[in-house]
Amino acid sequence: MTKKSDIIQASGKRKTAVARATLRKGKGRLTINKTPIELFKPEVYGLRIKEPLILAGNVANEVDIKVDVKGGGFSSQTDAIRVAIANALVEYRPSLKDVYLDYDRAMIIPDVRTKEVSKPNSHGQARAKRQKSYR
Repeated sequence: MTKKSDIIQASGKRKTAVARATLRKGKGRLTINKTPIELFKPEVYGLRIKEPLILAGNVANEVDIKVDVKGGGFSSQTDAIRVAIANALVEYRPSLKDVYLDYDRAMIIPDVRTKEVSKPNSHGQARAKRQKSYR
């Protein structure tokens, strides 16, 4: 049984997607919703998820990371997973923070932009107003 201090948990968000990463000592495995990263579809997003692991170098081979993600679409989930993995690795090895910030600031600091809420009595889009015709 592992001690509670041997486990690191981190989370990442993007739009409505929320990812929770659990990091513990291991052999370098990464699973997303109980699926190995090698089987993650679409493959382009799988490559984007691997970016924090590639930048971490040998540190990524020392730990197993399990990610649970829900909400949002493929792209939002991918960005949420990247933030969760990067934050977990930074908590495990603080020297990685500068590497991630130099490569892509969005790996550590999440993107907080969301869809604008539609207003009452407006038609369609959030800022659409009813047109007036005087003549």
